[in-house]
Amino acid sequence: MRTENNKISTLIESIPYIQKFHGKTFVIKYGGNAMSDKSIAMKVAQDLVLLKLVGINIVIVHGGGPQIDEFLSKLDKPRKFHNGLRVTDNETMDLVEMVLTGRVNKDIVSMLNKAGGYAFGLTGKDASFIKAKKIKSQIKNRKKTDLGRVGEVVKVDPSLLLNLISDKFIPVISPIGVDSKGDSLNINADIVASEIAAVLKCEKLIFMTDTDGVMKKNKLIPNVSIGEISKLIKNQTITGGMIPKIESAKLAIKKNVKSAHIINGTSPHSLLLEVFTEKGVGTAITLK
Repeated sequence: MRTENNKISTLIESIPYIQKFHGKTFVIKYGGNAMSDKSIAMKVAQDLVLLKLVGINIVIVHGGGPQIDEFLSKLDKPRKFHNGLRVTDNETMDLVEMVLTGRVNKDIVSMLNKAGGYAFGLTGKDASFIKAKKIKSQIKNRKKTDLGRVGEVVKVDPSLLLNLISDKFIPVISPIGVDSKGDSLNINADIVASEIAAVLKCEKLIFMTDTDGVMKKNKLIPNVSIGEISKLIKNQTITGGMIPKIESAKLAIKKNVKSAHIINGTSPHSLLLEVFTEKGVGTAITLK
């Protein structure tokens, strides 16, 4: 009986949040590390469909680093990174595009559809809605590194996404942009999610990864203001793959996205707990 009462209490607690977020837009960055367990990934798909069914517009931007690494390994092609960005020569670009659009994107679309949603897979090349330019060569320790076909966002045209989300669809986006010559560019998915969240003026930007949020001495930091970020990076509280997430969240907040969150996508129903409970989960990135 207690279990049933707990379920009812949770449902009642969610009512004001359903009312608050009805008609609003959430951008979800779904990381490659967070989707490795298929059973958990299916639960995430169910949660996303539920959000759509209660009237929240959902846009998904996915990563795929581990999946790309797996294919590179099979081809005996070494991974190369510089300042957290994957060095992407022409051969690697072909593989990145194949894995992201042909495997990862299709898997997410399939799971969402199985969960009862209407998912629509696309890349930034479709209708050229993510225009990008090649990142300039990086200089570190006086050594110049050409990152190859790695891009940065120049402009996001929201019209295609607005048409999709105004209907019943859940857009699922691979972070591939297109340059002025029509060539594909590999873009960090955190940055793509941030830029899309900003142009859509979304209510929430949520990064689903494989850690609980920003951690300090194995303890979760529930709130981080954008003014604290530089200090936390300098003292190495924030390191590695968390840096582009926190910087992308900072960028989105500065561009008037209402809130940004980093949560553990491998914890069952973490997304619903973040959206529909007062306490929430993970780390919230705030303006002040």
